[in-house]
Amino acid sequence: MARLIVALDPATEDRLLADLVEHGHDLVARAADWREVAAGLDGASIDVVLVGAGRDTLSAELLTACDERAVRLIAVARDDRERAMAAQLGLHEIVDSSASWAEIERLVSGGVPVASRAAGPLPPARSGSRVVAVWGPAGAPGRTTIAVNLAAELAATGLRVALVDADPYGGTVAPVLGLLDEAPGFASACRLAASGALDRAELVRIAQRSTASRVAFDVFTGLVGPGRWPELAEDRVATALDAIRTIADVVVVDTGFSLETDESVTGDPFAPRRNGATFAALAAADRVLAVGLADPIGLSRLLRGHAELLEAVEAERVDVVVNRVRASVLGVDASMQVRQTLRRFGGIDRPVLLPNDARACDAAVLMGAPLRVAAPRSPLRSALRAYADAAFAPPVERAPRRRRALPGLGRPAPVAPPA
Repeated sequence: MARLIVALDPATEDRLLADLVEHGHDLVARAADWREVAAGLDGASIDVVLVGAGRDTLSAELLTACDERAVRLIAVARDDRERAMAAQLGLHEIVDSSASWAEIERLVSGGVPVASRAAGPLPPARSGSRVVAVWGPAGAPGRTTIAVNLAAELAATGLRVALVDADPYGGTVAPVLGLLDEAPGFASACRLAASGALDRAELVRIAQRSTASRVAFDVFTGLVGPGRWPELAEDRVATALDAIRTIADVVVVDTGFSLETDESVTGDPFAPRRNGATFAALAAADRVLAVGLADPIGLSRLLRGHAELLEAVEAERVDVVVNRVRASVLGVDASMQVRQTLRRFGGIDRPVLLPNDARACDAAVLMGAPLRVAAPRSPLRSALRAYADAAFAPPVERAPRRRRALPGLGRPAPVAPPA
């Protein structure tokens, strides 16, 4: 038996109410809108919330409130528009308004009937899954742009990709991709991880699905305000990333910029660490992209930050990426000057250089889509795709080519020995 709060239109409620009671469930309250539902969650042991998928009865705030209390939320959609809105919020349990109670009962009593990757407890992380942390120093070097487009390019190769916004200073992945960010998905995952309630079904429900690049990948949106950084505690982030690895081949994490150790500044070793989320992402990463800008200020920041980064991450796991390489600030042969500067002052060989393409980036922001959609012929997109293929694509075994013998050039026939 489950305890429910419902917020449905009168016709749907009248049709389902008798079956709800007949199956032995306890209707705790009826609500007119999502605010009444959220208020009813406090002080009552609620198992399930059943609401219409319209804007009056379903919102990101209600979804967050249910996440915090580990209450299952089911939406009843009257049309494709309401279904799309519920899915955009990150809700997975959506049924049609014509659905019988038998269909809803499977959700209420038997869990979420979803694909096998989202059912049951979380197994250990797959050995083949990888975590890629995209880090960069202060100064907006392009961490989010690279993380978003790297995720899109990897998903285009057929890999299952999850993009995580773990920046404790405020998330930007959602607006870049044109997604709703009222409910911070990664913070919800961290809260559920802290209570031991983060399973596959919750991961699928919390994640938003980005299809703007014509290939789908999961997005765990970031904090809507920097003041909420305590939600991304270091141990929670580590646990949540381990869980996300079970549903993806590659997890791309957009991290914060600061590598400052808070406890050494405050003098309190037990104080919350604002940068703990960044250190947790770097520790979990199989590969770290250190991103810097190709100008005198950006390169100086990158070199200083790279030295700090190597105190937390082994050099073998770090790829240095220099963004916006252009002659207008570096002069003739800007690429060679970047390579010589990094080699001379940082001992960095073979950095990944990305060309400047402000027009393509502006088009991507305007469309709320990755470069592969907004500017598929962009030089920046081509460079990112080449890096993704070289660094993450599985090696392709090619069959040895057989040479065809040209006429008259084959092996000479054996000559019989003289008698």
